[in-house]
Amino acid sequence: MKALILVGGFGTRLRPLTFSIPKPLVDFGNKPMILHQIEALKAAGVTEVVLAINHQQPEVMLNFVKEYEKKLEMKITFSQETEPLGTAGPLALARDKLIDESGKPFFVLNSDVICEYPLLEMIEFHKNHAAEASIMVTKVDDSSKYGVVVMEEEGKEESRVESFVEKPKHFVGDKINAGIYLLNPSVLDMIELRRTSIEKEIFPKIASEKKLYAMVLPGFWMDIGQPKDYLTGQRMYLRYLRKNAPEELLASSGDHVIGNVIADETAVIGERCLIGPDVVIGPGCVIESGVRLFGCTVMRGSRIKEHACVSDSIVGWDSTVGSWARVANITVLGKDVRVADAEVYSSGASIQEQII
Repeated sequence: MKALILVGGFGTRLRPLTFSIPKPLVDFGNKPMILHQIEALKAAGVTEVVLAINHQQPEVMLNFVKEYEKKLEMKITFSQETEPLGTAGPLALARDKLIDESGKPFFVLNSDVICEYPLLEMIEFHKNHAAEASIMVTKVDDSSKYGVVVMEEEGKEESRVESFVEKPKHFVGDKINAGIYLLNPSVLDMIELRRTSIEKEIFPKIASEKKLYAMVLPGFWMDIGQPKDYLTGQRMYLRYLRKNAPEELLASSGDHVIGNVIADETAVIGERCLIGPDVVIGPGCVIESGVRLFGCTVMRGSRIKEHACVSDSIVGWDSTVGSWARVANITVLGKDVRVADAEVYSSGASIQEQII
């Protein structure tokens, strides 16, 4: 099988992190965001992945592909647009890469999505319904902020799609598009090579022919394309690991580690620290004595000096938070930022410069 991952966005909502690296390569749970998806696709039997990138994507993506093609033993290629093509146009552009003599369906994923990726179950769902297109949907409490998928209920977890309603003013349903699709090659015949929306132009056509089905996503889901949602998604992901892969988490030690924490084996953690819950510490990080961390990410090569506190924030690569400093409330430090010593409280800021 093949898959296409839509990675064409510019990552403006995750700045300043994306000033230094393309959004798909920003770390999440100590690995690039997009690697979570590629590994899930490999586990589902996908052997070739096409990355639909934009015309300004940095060359660093090439290095990523070379590294992980070998590690995962998969073919990973690019389809590069020269102008914005929306969410459907990139499929038309990559048509020759997605179609082969097998006639098998292919996956399409939005690169910002983190979830449990039940892709094998989705393949069975697609076959059982003889669908032309299958989409994953997820339940939300407030659907007014999203495009709602309205369905004919046929069972507890599966149904045929009737229509899409964008940001409804009145309640029409609680299931939204989760950004994971399984499409027959025939869908490509509906897409012109121009800026096109798969949600607004292509899926409604398939739904009108009663060939579009939706599978309700089990477990957690989050679009992690902005800092607040990134941190919420991290909390969900760590909870998932606690249940399904507890060996990947740092063992709780009562007075020092609380709840779900990932710490790379090369990270150094000093004495009298209190780490957690919901913390990720990257490779080569140094956490000095007396530090308090909770609800945060500290990325590769960063140093948190003694008695500093980082909460509900993201510390970018190779940054330093000074002694007794406070970084809190959805603050995002870019690459190589220096927060000065003493009582500096960065509340809700996005910081690219070297020194605060």
